[in-house]
Amino acid sequence: MGAATDDDGGDQKATPKKSSNINNKAPETPKAGVEDIEDDDEEEEEDEPKLKYNRLTGGLGAVYRNGDATSTFSVSGDKLVIGTHNGNVHVYSLPSFQSLRVYRAHGASVTSISISPPAPSLATGRAEVAQRAIADVASPNRAPTSTSAATSSPGKSPRQAPIPNTPANAIHIGSASIDGKVCVSSLVDAKDVTLRNFARPVQAVALSPDFKNDRTYVSGGLAGNLIVTVGGRAGVSADANTNSAAAAASGWLGSIGLGSNTGKDAVLHSGEGGISTVKWSLSGKYVVWVNEKGIKIMRSHFKLESADSAFAWKRIAHIDRPARPIWEEMASVWRARVHWIDEKHLENDEVQTSVNGDSKEVEKTESIVRGRETTVAAKKKKKEQLVVGWGDTAWVLHVEGTGTGVGKSAGERSVGSASIVHKFVRSGTVLLPHADRFIRLRFDDCIVSGLSLYTPSLLLVLAYRTRDDNDKPLATTQDSPKRGRQHRQNGIPPEIRLINVHTKDIVDEDTLSVSRFESLSASDYHLNTLFVPTIQSLPPAQRGALEALGGGIWDAGRNATRIFSSGASIKSYSGSTENGKMSPSASAASVARDTAAGIRKPAEAHPFVTAPGLKVFVHSPYDCVLAVKRDEGDKLDWLLERENYKEAWELLDRHPEALSSKDSDAASEGSGAHAKSLRQQSLADFFADDSASQSTVSASKSHNPAVEKEQRRIGDLWIQQLVSAERWESAGQVAGKVLGTSSKWEHWIWTFVEAGKFDEITPHIPTATLKPPLPSMVYEVVLGHYIAKDCLRLEELLSEWDFDLFNISSITSAIESRLQAGDVNPNTTEDGIRGRDWHILMSSLQSLYLADSRPADALRCAIKLQNASEAMSLIRDYKLLSAVSDDIPGLILLRISPSQLAEAPVPELESLSSEAIALLVDEAHNGVVRPNTVVAQLEQGGEPMKPFQFFYLRALWEGSASESLLESAPVPVSTKSKPQQSRALARISKAQRREQLASEGRSLLSTTFPDLTLRVFASYSRPLLLAYLKQSSGYDMSLATSICEKQSYIPELVYLLSKTGQTRKALQTIITKLGDVKAAINFVREEGGGDEELWDDLIDFGVENPVFVKGLLEEVGTSLMVEDSSADSDAATTGTQGKTGREESLIQRIPEGVEIPGLKLALGAYLRGFELQSDISLGVARVLRTEVSERMQKLREGRARGIKFEVVQSDDIGDDWPVNPASPTSPSHPDKDVNLITPTQPLNKDEPVKPGHCPICRLPPTPSTASTLIGFACGHVYHLSCLLSTIPSHISRENIRAAEDIEARFLADAQAGVTEGRSVGAKVAHATVIRRVVEGGCRFCGGKEEEAEEW
Repeated sequence: MGAATDDDGGDQKATPKKSSNINNKAPETPKAGVEDIEDDDEEEEEDEPKLKYNRLTGGLGAVYRNGDATSTFSVSGDKLVIGTHNGNVHVYSLPSFQSLRVYRAHGASVTSISISPPAPSLATGRAEVAQRAIADVASPNRAPTSTSAATSSPGKSPRQAPIPNTPANAIHIGSASIDGKVCVSSLVDAKDVTLRNFARPVQAVALSPDFKNDRTYVSGGLAGNLIVTVGGRAGVSADANTNSAAAAASGWLGSIGLGSNTGKDAVLHSGEGGISTVKWSLSGKYVVWVNEKGIKIMRSHFKLESADSAFAWKRIAHIDRPARPIWEEMASVWRARVHWIDEKHLENDEVQTSVNGDSKEVEKTESIVRGRETTVAAKKKKKEQLVVGWGDTAWVLHVEGTGTGVGKSAGERSVGSASIVHKFVRSGTVLLPHADRFIRLRFDDCIVSGLSLYTPSLLLVLAYRTRDDNDKPLATTQDSPKRGRQHRQNGIPPEIRLINVHTKDIVDEDTLSVSRFESLSASDYHLNTLFVPTIQSLPPAQRGALEALGGGIWDAGRNATRIFSSGASIKSYSGSTENGKMSPSASAASVARDTAAGIRKPAEAHPFVTAPGLKVFVHSPYDCVLAVKRDEGDKLDWLLERENYKEAWELLDRHPEALSSKDSDAASEGSGAHAKSLRQQSLADFFADDSASQSTVSASKSHNPAVEKEQRRIGDLWIQQLVSAERWESAGQVAGKVLGTSSKWEHWIWTFVEAGKFDEITPHIPTATLKPPLPSMVYEVVLGHYIAKDCLRLEELLSEWDFDLFNISSITSAIESRLQAGDVNPNTTEDGIRGRDWHILMSSLQSLYLADSRPADALRCAIKLQNASEAMSLIRDYKLLSAVSDDIPGLILLRISPSQLAEAPVPELESLSSEAIALLVDEAHNGVVRPNTVVAQLEQGGEPMKPFQFFYLRALWEGSASESLLESAPVPVSTKSKPQQSRALARISKAQRREQLASEGRSLLSTTFPDLTLRVFASYSRPLLLAYLKQSSGYDMSLATSICEKQSYIPELVYLLSKTGQTRKALQTIITKLGDVKAAINFVREEGGGDEELWDDLIDFGVENPVFVKGLLEEVGTSLMVEDSSADSDAATTGTQGKTGREESLIQRIPEGVEIPGLKLALGAYLRGFELQSDISLGVARVLRTEVSERMQKLREGRARGIKFEVVQSDDIGDDWPVNPASPTSPSHPDKDVNLITPTQPLNKDEPVKPGHCPICRLPPTPSTASTLIGFACGHVYHLSCLLSTIPSHISRENIRAAEDIEARFLADAQAGVTEGRSVGAKVAHATVIRRVVEGGCRFCGGKEEEAEEW
């Protein structure tokens, strides 16, 4: 068992909010509004409240009937149970707040309510909803099968409708009263009720979470005894048997069968004063109670393992009350408030939005980290969290289950422990409780009337104030230690406070102006919470028929009413009006008639309760208030009421559902289904305003006309606010952001224009076309202003705005008028820049001319501006070159300044004029501007225009053209395949097109400007000059020669001399002017060919120069020898005698005594050349001998090799054997050969021949074959008759007839049966005749070798 002692040094006071923005100091008319306070002359901004409120009193009219008042209540799952001072218990269904049952349980005030089990599971609720939906669809008017009746009470009461026996309704309700009795009743079975009299006022009762099975509850009261009661017969009222004699008697009578099961009572704790509160934990493992000495926690019997059975009903912790003097007197008066916390059923610490609209993430507090990051660790330790409020103090506790003891009890199993957790110390990533020092939260200005956790870091407190607005104690004490009810008239309204448990700052506080608060005390107020989770839609596989029957009943997210288990399906049987308020004239007879008739009115769900989140219920004797988290719609209203249009517009832009929430609120307000909402914006009217509450409706940011309309309305107010404050620049920015219609734009633009605020509105004027569009006059007025006042801004606007927005003619007229006025010209200076505005206006005018389809005017502007790029583009795009053809030099010089023309080098001039030259060349090819015109104007320009004349002629010569001109162009070609078409069009490539243009250009220059081209090329490009001399023939030869001689162009001069037949002079020029031996030798070879005199001239001219002699020996010696050898060889072949000894003449012609540098090396190279040729010749001879030897060996082997073939029997051939039809033995042809084989097909060299078959007739030899067989070394065997049929034409006819005679003789001998052998001479003669005929060798192989050689 753990204990904690009170230590005043550990108390910490709750600090009020730093910003006094909630007016909670006015007792008469409390109001939540903006309070202007001065702090260093700065106005602090107001924070938005966190909660909104709704009065439920009107919907709970039956509770306050006959002057009754609420004394206590409890909410769990979908049930709200209220106890009254008259002893009545009211059970309401949530979220419809429909009365399910009312019964008289006590004869005095009900002090405590307990529900078992605490709340049905969500899954159970869903299944029950589905079951009820099916039942309602199948039989909508069928009465429920179960029955219910109210507990008997004095007097008659109206008959109540039976309650369906569903899992959600299967609960027991326990109530305690100052009459000393505890009543436990089943909701669905009125007969299941037990009443136990403890003879002393009972202040608290707590049913076991499993009361249905264990029939156990714990109670306590003014007697100071904590009693556990087990058992008891239903429908029987019995007295408690806590004394031993009564218990013994009950046990003895029961053992002999004379007693009754009236239950058993046991005192668990006593002797420490009256008990004000008893609560069972959420898990059922622990029970907490509070008496006059402090807070006690014990282990219950529930979920106790067998090994720990001895720990049942053992106390595990004790926390002393604070040790301050006031506690000695008030501990028995102040009623403790206890709440077990489920951290999963709290609101989240969300993103905080500052007043200026910027969102920043609130730093994670220790509680968030504890609740989120250490969830697994907490589950392992099985801790439960508990908050206790008692008097002016609050505690946060953690209760831990059984474990291993420490200290003296180390190694032993302990029943459990409780630790006070209020301040946390971070250790690594785990938050540890600060157990070294006792830390509490202390309130100096109030008494705690209820508390819970709102978020993991915010403590929710219902505070009964004990000090007035001036921080002075009230005239009388809050409560008196004297017994009995105090009727005071100086109370002030209670407050709902949200306190940061770490910083102790009051984050939010709202004053609740409840009815008759002046006469109420702290014990008259009660607070409880209910968490509604967000229900996810079920997957389609789980829908099926239920969705068809229930209309989408599983989609609980769309209709949150369906997540509750009873109220959504139970029909109203109360005499309620349309708005849900109890009608005073309703009678039991009308209820009975409705019930008998089976009328089932669907209950309407309260929007505050259906929305997911934490619901805070606050009860006073005469009021019931529901507080929930404010949604985006509430924030929107709050911002609009404070004229904070900026944040309101931005909120609606980020969260369109905020407007849906407002619409939902308006609909709820119109229906009046529930009580009036408490306006958080004005707490003075909280309970006076009878409007319904707001609920957040999910909406997407898709196109929503209502949202857009509201945004435009708020935006208009926002702009008006800024304009009224003379904040024109901000107003312009906002206009560009919020205005969406042309009418609004037109209105505000004229407003700015009238105020002369062009600069503020112009950047935000829409450039996209609106529907309907803005009048063009709007744009024209703005542009006209800047034409006269700010040309720089005019330039920006014309580049940004589409010209379709305004009338171009109006703007061009305005600019022309400004230019004609003369105050702007190229010489005026603006901001130190000469001609700035003139250039801007002229450039703008050019753009407007183009947009207005006036390219010629635009070209004039471009030329005035010296804007070559624009001018060239205009000329090219709009074919305007003809418009400037009278000033070709001006066009070329667009990019060239006078200083550049005089000093710039040719490459720079070429780069600057390249675009103009290319344009002129293109138009020359197109025939727009003829070259004659261009050349003539450039000639008139004198010497400065010579380079551009060269650029132009060179481009024509090379066929330069733009890509558009080089695109594949169709050219006519002749077609022979289709006579009906004489001409056709074919496509040519860019290269072909360029060559075609170059050919045309060269022809043009050669015929039209031959001498001019010669002079220009000679001045600027020698390579082009040489190419022009070689490819053109129209120039003056003497002029060309004189130019080349004058400028020492030797290669060009040599070409001209050789072209005119002056080869000796040309050779002499090479030798004398160039001194290039190789060039001279190449010239002789190319021009002289076999001219011996030119070679002699080369030698004669060369020997006179010692250096040239060396070159001749190195370059000419060997080649001369080779040429002489070839000549001698040709002469020997033709029978003529060639000239020899040229190499000796070269050496012999060298003058004696002449010193030749490098002669030795030259002679060495000369001799090495001869040696190299000799070695090559010997190598070639060796190769030839080897090849000849190999071929001879192959020939010999072939001749010596036998030929194998097989003679096929004639029977295998059959009738297909082809023979000559005329044979010697034939009577009709006695003079013809017999059995001569006739080829049936020509020789086919592509088809392979079978071994032993004739390649011509493709038949094998047989015994009956009389024809001679001829075999070749290649392995092919022929019939002689077949060979004779394929003899080439060059074989003489005599040889052929001799072979035929021999073949006929052989056949005749075979026919006559002559088999004697022939002489050698005959055989040799025979072979000789046949050899002459078949001298070409094998017909099959020989033909293939010839084909291979030809290939």
